[in-house]
Amino acid sequence: MGEISITKLLVVAALVVLLFGTKKLRTLGGDLGAAIKGFKKAMNDDENAAKTTAANDATGERIAHKE
Repeated sequence: MGEISITKLLVVAALVVLLFGTKKLRTLGGDLGAAIKGFKKAMNDDENAAKTTAANDATGERIAHKE
């Protein structure tokens, strides 16, 4: 089996295109891209929510210490 050469990769790519067709592969690629974008957006939203919560907690602590 050994190493993977460019020729082997091209043969595998050609077989995948023949089996699934270009339209199905294009749709699959679009769906995968949309899923990755959604995941990144959710991660950023979660980080922003955590930062906002931490900032609100810090403000609440400062107000509590003033009293």
